[in-house]
Amino acid sequence: MDLRKYMFYALLVGLFLTWITVPVRSAIYVRVATIGNQPHAVDKTQGMQFMVNQVIQFWRSELEQVLPDKPDLIVLPESCESPSGLSTEEQFAFIRILKNQLIDFFASVAREHHCYIVFGAIREGENKVWRNSSILLDRKGNMAGIYHKNYPTIDEIKSGIVPGKEASVFECDFGRVACVVCFDLNFTELCAKYISQKPGIILFSSNFHGGLMESYWAYQCRSFFVGALESRYAPSEILNPQGEVIASSTNYFDFTVATINLDYCLAHLDYNWEKLQKLKEKYGNDVIITDPGKMGSVLITSRHATISAADMVKEFGIELLDHYLNRSQLFRNEQIKNSNP
Repeated sequence: MDLRKYMFYALLVGLFLTWITVPVRSAIYVRVATIGNQPHAVDKTQGMQFMVNQVIQFWRSELEQVLPDKPDLIVLPESCESPSGLSTEEQFAFIRILKNQLIDFFASVAREHHCYIVFGAIREGENKVWRNSSILLDRKGNMAGIYHKNYPTIDEIKSGIVPGKEASVFECDFGRVACVVCFDLNFTELCAKYISQKPGIILFSSNFHGGLMESYWAYQCRSFFVGALESRYAPSEILNPQGEVIASSTNYFDFTVATINLDYCLAHLDYNWEKLQKLKEKYGNDVIITDPGKMGSVLITSRHATISAADMVKEFGIELLDHYLNRSQLFRNEQIKNSNP
């Protein structure tokens, strides 16, 4: 055989053997940052463009707090473009001068630091339609998705904000995300739309905290939940899929950063006690079984290099939470159907 052909085939074989022996990483780690603050009152005496420059400088300073942690995703509040102290008329006039200047700034940060950024903004779109939106930028600064607030408040609608109708999830290189804006959190109809789409993270840009509804959405969607609030006096928090707060801003620092792992699933304790024990015995520190208490369900997270949480539960025949609840409902309905009136 010609020596060159031999070397070529040998190279192909070597590449194939390398491909089948290099482990495919299972755990999906995502470094998430959230910032909860709003541009302060700006100097109106020097014109609108000066105000724009002040807003951009504000966000430059805010982002500098989290960029050293090299986040994969940064979540910012609702209405990032609007400094405090403006009337509705002044705000809309300011946005017309602002145009894409703030988006372009965030895009430059996303490109330079190779991260996703989601932020809330009121914008004037086609046909002079005003929207309150969440805008998702990818690692190259391109728009990866835009969500229009489905449930603006009555005052927002009166001011000219048009409600959105779509509730789609967006694909990132680490998984699927869903956007929610402020007042949206009160409406379980919207939550139900996201449940069926199974986002890994819910991105909540807001003016209010949401209280127990943050935990409700996280648990119902089986998703991590990241909230970023306009006010630094209410915490901007990161919750796990069981609705537990795992990181939070404080009265001293208006940001927090945490690493989350999207290789997880939820299981009920019923019929799974012994299986969960055997799972832990085999995989040890490579699997984390988190019990928040009082709920009857646990969060199973894989830290294994090649074996996913889904593979682990399949190996031990662990029934997942949603399957168990659906089975319970079907069993109940069948019992009612066959029972005497």
